[in-house]
Amino acid sequence: MGRRARDRRRQQQQRQERGGGAGGDQAGWAGGYPEIVKENELFERYYRELGIVPAGEWDDFMAALREPLPATLRITGYRSHAKEILHCLKEKYFRELQDLEVDGQKVEMPQSLSWYPEELAWHTNLSRKILRKSPQLEKFHQFLVSETECGNISRQEAVSMIPPLLLNVNPHHKILDMCAAPGSKTAQLIEMLHADMNVPFPKGFVIANDVDNKRCYLLVHQAKRLNSPCIMVVNHDASSIPNLQIDVDGRKEVLFYDRILCDVPCSGDGTMRKNIDVWKKWTTQNSLQLHGLQLRIATRGVEQLAEGGRMVYSTCSLNPIENEAVIASLLEKSQGALELADVSSELPGLKRMPGITNWKVMLKDGQWFEEWKDVPSNRQTQIRPTMFPIKDEEKLKAMNLERCLRILPHHQNTGGFFVAVLIKKSPMPWNKRQPKVHQKLPQRTGDTEVTAANSNNGSECITEEPTLAENEESKKMQEPQNSDTEQSKKEGVCGPPPSKKMKLFGFKEDPFVFLPEDDPLFLPIQKFYALDPSFPKMNLLTRTQEGKKRQLYMVSKELRNVLLNNSEKMKVINTGIKVWSRNSDGEQFGCAFRLAQEGIYTLYPFIHARIINVCIEDVKILLTQENPFLSKFSSETQKKVKDMGKPSNLKRDDLQCPIVLCGWQGKTSLRAFVPKNERLHYLRMMGVEVFKAKRKEEESESKTEEEVQHRLAQTEEGMDVEDKECDLVTKMEAEIGEESSPSPVEGSAVEVENKIEDLDQSSKNANSHVSQESKDTDTSNVKD
Repeated sequence: MGRRARDRRRQQQQRQERGGGAGGDQAGWAGGYPEIVKENELFERYYRELGIVPAGEWDDFMAALREPLPATLRITGYRSHAKEILHCLKEKYFRELQDLEVDGQKVEMPQSLSWYPEELAWHTNLSRKILRKSPQLEKFHQFLVSETECGNISRQEAVSMIPPLLLNVNPHHKILDMCAAPGSKTAQLIEMLHADMNVPFPKGFVIANDVDNKRCYLLVHQAKRLNSPCIMVVNHDASSIPNLQIDVDGRKEVLFYDRILCDVPCSGDGTMRKNIDVWKKWTTQNSLQLHGLQLRIATRGVEQLAEGGRMVYSTCSLNPIENEAVIASLLEKSQGALELADVSSELPGLKRMPGITNWKVMLKDGQWFEEWKDVPSNRQTQIRPTMFPIKDEEKLKAMNLERCLRILPHHQNTGGFFVAVLIKKSPMPWNKRQPKVHQKLPQRTGDTEVTAANSNNGSECITEEPTLAENEESKKMQEPQNSDTEQSKKEGVCGPPPSKKMKLFGFKEDPFVFLPEDDPLFLPIQKFYALDPSFPKMNLLTRTQEGKKRQLYMVSKELRNVLLNNSEKMKVINTGIKVWSRNSDGEQFGCAFRLAQEGIYTLYPFIHARIINVCIEDVKILLTQENPFLSKFSSETQKKVKDMGKPSNLKRDDLQCPIVLCGWQGKTSLRAFVPKNERLHYLRMMGVEVFKAKRKEEESESKTEEEVQHRLAQTEEGMDVEDKECDLVTKMEAEIGEESSPSPVEGSAVEVENKIEDLDQSSKNANSHVSQESKDTDTSNVKD
């Protein structure tokens, strides 16, 4: 609270300084913010002249840009109960909205996006103002907020969902997301890796990168909702992101990615419907300044793409300088190594315009140039040759620029967007010899540490020809955006690329330390949970070198390979999923670590003890009461709890849609270690009505909220190391808006059909761990 008060005082002082004292400040507040007029003469002149809008559709195009953008949501598709969420959404909440009127006006029903597979994406025109005016709408809104916090629903602009779909991701693909924050597209990629939930460790992984250190933490926050061991968040300039090495049969080889998402920074004039500031700020200068950066990022992307791999280049801009010009330049310099994929048959139902083959360049003063030779020398620092279309008709035809996609807002009530899908047929001509490292890997003993910062001591010798991006760097123009990160310098002959020193900005990350094979910490855990011999214990890591290990995390074998072999050149912000948390009370019973709910779906296939299968009614008791006595459960469950130490004979194939909960068995009670929003989610899936009770007084509201947060903190017994940026994430979500998650549900009390008891019991006298399940058949019987 003290920090917030200081921030408010500082902001007030700044306003007073700008307004000439208190009087000026008060006058500014009284006047309020001027309404932004959705007009821009230069914008209309520019796009009319380019002809990207079909004849006769200009008025519809401009009218759509002036309308608010409908809210869109996506149900995360890799969880086994995604269909249950969709069923709940359609059969309960949408049905309640039918024939509903607010202020005499009928509420418009949400509609599914026709081109998104399996009805997992929807759009609605319901505004926040309308959502507050009806109890049914308020329930719907709370459902969306709570499920978003759990990671079961993602608020995401419709056109933003297109690039991951066109990547055609399979679970074995190695994926690089070059400019990933805030993370909605990254989440889609993770979901695709986990298409088969029976495979806890897909062979593929996602490396999500962003140049902005603060936005990386927002990216972590988004990715953590999906509870995947196959995601790594790194912090690099995408135009000079280093080559990584992996161990292949004892030798290091360069990592090439099967799929790359290249969603580059752009001027964003396709977002006018939600970012109305673009109306008054738009100028052609924005595109001219970004073109060079976009081309360098795309070039670096195709350099790291595997032969036969697919890269999607996308922007939320309609401007051909940022779109077709970048693609055409890339295709020309690739000399046949790249080709545009024909995706006209993919995503049926999506209305799209083909890419254009002819365009002009305009300065912010309205002056046009059709060819590079027409540009005067004093303008050649603003305009580059790569911004113009190819004049050779034969080359232009071979590029097939019409295979690009441009999404216009008025065609399907969306934002504006551009997508191009590139296939790599052979190595890039400036890098025919793919970089390799000729060095045997050293033997590792003891704890294996992977630091989060770079080292200048390059120990491997890399043979690699200079990249195109590096050759162009010496002659590129100065660009004001991201001036501290846009230079891509030449890689050294010996040492990890790029050779420039990484600036250690942002928060200092804790190291990633893998557990050695003979670590005594693991043996009690293995015995206590009867872990399968196939359990990959070498994939366990911690985030501390000294003192007791409080949390154990897990990554896939492939990500472990990446971490161990690239510690000198990567700045890793976060990776792994929490699977065990220390609870010292358990030491007297043989195991000091309890299961963590975040990682239970990853661990579950390997656990063969301390599992009980319980009925729906017992699950409701566990989720609605903090520490219920054993006597409240069915006699069958009580018997199973007493025999819990024995190996489980549960047939897992019978559980088509399991609900797996982590818990703790006390002497006389059971306790579920499930976060609040997940509790609400599971209750909804079992047909229990969950609704936040309105609070009457602000003071009691704050007090109760603090109590709830305190209890949740006790339940989780300490926060993850990466949760230290919670305040930062919340602030950034508010700034970024639609593609970020909302704040957690602000409920101080919850009303359930079966009364929820107060969460005031403690978990003293605990003597063992427990996880519970409920069958899909049980769940389906209690749906509304």
